[in-house]
Amino acid sequence: MNTHQKMKAVGAYQYLPISNPESLVDLHLDKPEPTGRDLLVRVKAISVNPADVGVRESHNYEADSPKILGWDTAGIVEQVGPDCQIFKPGDKVYYAGSVSRPGSNSEFHLVDERIVGNMPRSLDFAAAAALPLTSITAWEGLFDRLGINVNSGKNKTILIIGAAGGVGSIAIQLAKLAGLTVIGTASRPESIQWARGLGADFIINHNNPFLPQLKEVGIDTVDYILCLNDTVQHLENMAEVIVPQGKICAIVPANKATWAGSLKMDLLFSKSVTFVWEFMFTRSLLQTNDMIKQHELLNELADLIDDGKIKTTLTERLEPINAANLRFAHEKLESGRTIGKIVLENF
Repeated sequence: MNTHQKMKAVGAYQYLPISNPESLVDLHLDKPEPTGRDLLVRVKAISVNPADVGVRESHNYEADSPKILGWDTAGIVEQVGPDCQIFKPGDKVYYAGSVSRPGSNSEFHLVDERIVGNMPRSLDFAAAAALPLTSITAWEGLFDRLGINVNSGKNKTILIIGAAGGVGSIAIQLAKLAGLTVIGTASRPESIQWARGLGADFIINHNNPFLPQLKEVGIDTVDYILCLNDTVQHLENMAEVIVPQGKICAIVPANKATWAGSLKMDLLFSKSVTFVWEFMFTRSLLQTNDMIKQHELLNELADLIDDGKIKTTLTERLEPINAANLRFAHEKLESGRTIGKIVLENF
């Protein structure tokens, strides 16, 4: 640790409701030093995700040690560890980091270079910071877990449950690029408009039974489902509309469900449905030997953005990065009514 230099950060010492001014506090911490394959990144912008809220609400706080949240970052490489092979100081980067390490709500942040991408050249730091976590989740969900590729998307349909949120906003765009017909779910006029604007072909309301709504637009079954919302709540509807031998990918574990009950997986049995989970921290958390895939997909995504094929999902900017603005962003996120992404920039 470099004890001579301090950095600004925002953290939590215990779980408190977000309305409590002590729930997130401004801090001064030692600036860390990179070792191994770590980059030390000067943080320019961060965005908030449900992951931040989930970790803040957990109860595994260490005494006298603040929990630093933040899993979406854009910034400039300040320093590189001795084993780094990909980046050099001065490079502009964006990434989601690892949930098993301190987050990026700090002026400087350590991250393994294998999960870091070159920032899109056509975006500023805030627009880039809106992208990594949601894009990795959507990309891995569609292409790694559901096995969709550009050739397999033609004449196929996908239902994206929670289409106007952060992950859904990217998933719609990626699914359209892969040639799929996209049915999104949304329930408010502004979220319906947002999902349509990103390319959704049809919109249905996730608060009502799916099948009658799909039949109204001439669709009896869907080939793929990407469930970005309460998995327990939607499983019966999903089981009803998925094609026999179809595939479902979900990102919300049953214990995070607001609807009480367990996942009734037998509903998928007679159709021989493939059910898969997507957790974008798997590679960094478990140090899988294909961690570099996240570096590669972030670079591919940057090219798609610079080519005008994918657009950022930034909808709100706050400045500066401090506890008061982060509490405000968390409160909006906890309302469950955000569209796109909230980004904070500059300390």
